[in-house]
Amino acid sequence: MIKIANAPCSWGALEFDLEEKSEEIGFEQVLDEIRETGYIGTELGDWGYMPTDPAGLREEVQKRGLELLGAFVPVALADVTKHNEGVSAALKVAGLMHAAGYEKAFIVLADDNGTIPERTKNAGRIRPGMGLTDTQWIAYAQGAEKIAKAVKDTYGIRTVFHHHCAGYVETPEEIDTLLSLTDPNLLGLCLDMGHYAFGGGNPVDALKAYSNRIWHVHFKDFNPEIAKVSKAVHGDYFDAIKRGVFCELGKGGVDFEAIVALLHQFKYDDWIVVEQDILPGMGHPKICAQANRDYIKTLGL
Repeated sequence: MIKIANAPCSWGALEFDLEEKSEEIGFEQVLDEIRETGYIGTELGDWGYMPTDPAGLREEVQKRGLELLGAFVPVALADVTKHNEGVSAALKVAGLMHAAGYEKAFIVLADDNGTIPERTKNAGRIRPGMGLTDTQWIAYAQGAEKIAKAVKDTYGIRTVFHHHCAGYVETPEEIDTLLSLTDPNLLGLCLDMGHYAFGGGNPVDALKAYSNRIWHVHFKDFNPEIAKVSKAVHGDYFDAIKRGVFCELGKGGVDFEAIVALLHQFKYDDWIVVEQDILPGMGHPKICAQANRDYIKTLGL
């Protein structure tokens, strides 16, 4: 059975080191509003956003009738000197979720997105020469596998990789490369519909190509017209977000009807997490969360 969750990033609680961090909405309000708008699960958010003691975390999540299903862990995988730090960070998060009783939650591993100037400046319009070399790709993949293996061996928790604009795994070709270099039994894919579209692909094609590797799904929509406006003024990744490139579900270019049909065809029966990334202080998160949940109901979920 497919279950629908939302995540703190839809309320502007992002992993990036931004000046707007002071405008973040507190986790209590976010969890309340996730529940009130009809979702039954949440992701953890950035380390320290929610309680970091297992009992406190479980109490806050459970008393709202929610489940905790994953946690985003960014690691600069292209830098081999950061791999051990990445292992430590992932184990810290996995240990918290495991101790809180959420053994089936995922580590959602990603690049340290938004920290690579060229990739951040050119998100959604990556050109040849902006990516990793063959040698760097091998090191990148080895780092991802090292983290996934450590988490699995220590806690039995699985790891999925989240492709993401403003990182080194953004385009369909880059996702292909990473998947070809990693063990399909060790590292799954978190398919994010909006990031895949922003990165130049059609998420329907991704579902067909990677059905056996997709262990986790993010529903995010993408507005190509806003991406064009941002491109015209040479805006970077954060400019596109600020303009609303990740719009309400059903208002962008992602074909969610076809996606849901394929998920049913492939017998996907895990979580779908709604993510409508906004910067801290932007918009009306609860209203958008409700609109997104209402839209998903029209898809039969």
